[in-house]
Amino acid sequence: MCLVGLALGAAPDLPLVLAANRDERFTRPAAPARWWDDVPGLLAGRDLQARGTWLGLTRQGRVAALTNVRTPSPPAAPRSRGELVAGVLAAPTPPEAALGSIARELYPPFSLLAGGPAGLWWTSSLTGTVERLAPGIHGLSNHLPDSLWPKVMKVRQGLAQALEGPRAVLVERLFSLLADRSAAPDAALPDTGVGLALERGLAPVFVSLPGYGTRCSTVILFHGGGTVTFHERSFDEHAAVTGEVHVDFQVA
Repeated sequence: MCLVGLALGAAPDLPLVLAANRDERFTRPAAPARWWDDVPGLLAGRDLQARGTWLGLTRQGRVAALTNVRTPSPPAAPRSRGELVAGVLAAPTPPEAALGSIARELYPPFSLLAGGPAGLWWTSSLTGTVERLAPGIHGLSNHLPDSLWPKVMKVRQGLAQALEGPRAVLVERLFSLLADRSAAPDAALPDTGVGLALERGLAPVFVSLPGYGTRCSTVILFHGGGTVTFHERSFDEHAAVTGEVHVDFQVA
């Protein structure tokens, strides 16, 4: 997962909203979201190479989302970041405790969000701490939450605008936001050490590069009555839709 926009306590009828894009190589196999057989009560897509995931939620209403931290030469690490999401979601401890127990040195650089409508926490290998997100509208890409990256600012602004509109079209408005492929000016781009050409290619909300790009977009709505609406839309390397998943359930 390379971009997450979220609204926590920003609308009375929707205590938590997430809109996220997963960017990955198209040669890396993955399965669409479904209820997992080996982790009861977990709804998530699945990386079929390392068997982890990038975004998931449970029937109890806990959600977690992972992004990598962009570096030119990530240090070698023995374990896949994708196992962190399922681990935090399946943990018997509160989300902040589950985040705090992660052995960060075992994984490539990452940032991880976990929690639910009552509270969201995050940790990152950049900080080594666990912090609680304040209510409001936030964005996370390949750095710390609310970094001043063009895609992060765009998804925060677009999410705020979408929440001001009618609920009947909210999901489609968020998918349209996640499909934005507009470029950012060079002066606004971060310098993460990967070179200007790649910074340009990675700057849009929806990434479309040869062999690499946005594989799926996900919209999750936590309604005030305890119902959760989950939508996922998958794409091929030509940005054509290859499948959709829609699940509604009541938080246990």
